[in-house]
Amino acid sequence: MSLRKSLFILLCLMSLSSCNGPRYIEFKGFAQGGAYSVKADLSGVRLPQQQIAAGIDSILNRIDFSLSGYNRNSLLSRRNAGEDIEPDRYFTEICALAEKYKELSGGAFDVASAPLFDIWGFGFTADSLPSPERIALALDECRAGKKLNFNAIAQGYTCDVIADYLHSCGVKAMLVDIGEIYCEGFNASGRGWTIGIDTPEDGNQTPGASLSGIWISDGQPHGVVTSGNYRKYYIKDGRKYAHTIDPRTGYPVAHDLLSATVVAPSAAEADALATICMVIGPEEARDLVLSLPGIEACLITSEDTWTSQGFKN
Repeated sequence: MSLRKSLFILLCLMSLSSCNGPRYIEFKGFAQGGAYSVKADLSGVRLPQQQIAAGIDSILNRIDFSLSGYNRNSLLSRRNAGEDIEPDRYFTEICALAEKYKELSGGAFDVASAPLFDIWGFGFTADSLPSPERIALALDECRAGKKLNFNAIAQGYTCDVIADYLHSCGVKAMLVDIGEIYCEGFNASGRGWTIGIDTPEDGNQTPGASLSGIWISDGQPHGVVTSGNYRKYYIKDGRKYAHTIDPRTGYPVAHDLLSATVVAPSAAEADALATICMVIGPEEARDLVLSLPGIEACLITSEDTWTSQGFKN
C-alpha cells in the first residue's frame, strides 16, 4: 500500500474569479478513508454545480462498493471471502492494470499479496512478526490469488475515473486529490500546479512542514503519487520493519529508499510505479524511471535525493 498524503499542494488556492478568467469551484467530501478535494474550472460548463457534485459522490460510492477492502459488502471483500462475484467496470479495469504492472515489475507489484500484508500487520490485523513458515504459507496463498488488495493502485485509479467524469462534463482544467493527485490545465492564477514533496523523516507528520523537492505542472494531464516508509512502520525487538513488503520474497524491503514520488500521464500509473520503486530500491528504481517515456520521479534515500529532469530540489 502506498503512503498517503506525502504531497503538499502549493499555490493553488481557488477563487471564483472574474468572468474573463477561470471559474474554479472546489468539491469536497470524504472517501476511501480520508477527505477528498476536487478543484475544477467550470468556465463554459453548462451542468449545474450540484449535478457535478452528485456525480463525483456517486462515482466514489460505486468504487467503494467495488474495490474497497474496508467495506464488507464490496465486490472485493465478497470475493476475498470466497463468494462468486460478477465484476463491474471498476473491478475489471483495475485487475487489468494490476496485471500490467505486475508483468512490468517482474512481480514487485502484485495485488494478490494481501495475505502477506495481513501476516505482517499492515493489512487489517494487529502488528505481528510472522514465522518463516507463516510467510511461506502466505506466499502460497498469494500465488493462488486467494485474496486481493488494491491499496497500491485504487486511489490513483479513482483520481483518473473522476477526471474522466469531469472531462465528460466539459471540464478541461482540474486538480483531483483523493490521497493521490491528478492534475490538468492551469490553476486559478494561470500557472502550473505546484506540488511539494514532504521530507521523509521520522516525526514529519504535517504535510508541507518540510519539503525536499518541488514539481510544477506544464498543463498536460499528470498523476502525482508519493509512496514511502517513514510514516508507517513498527518496531519489534529493537528492529524497525517498513510497511513495504516485497511480494517476491514475502519480507519487508531492506534498502534505504525512504520515499518515491512519481509523475506519470495517469494517477493509476504513478500510483503503481511509486509502489514498484519502493519495492525494488533506489538503483533499480532510477533505471526503471529512465527507461519509461513520460515518467518523472524524485527518489529520496537516507543519504541523498535523486530527481529526474522534471523536478526542482
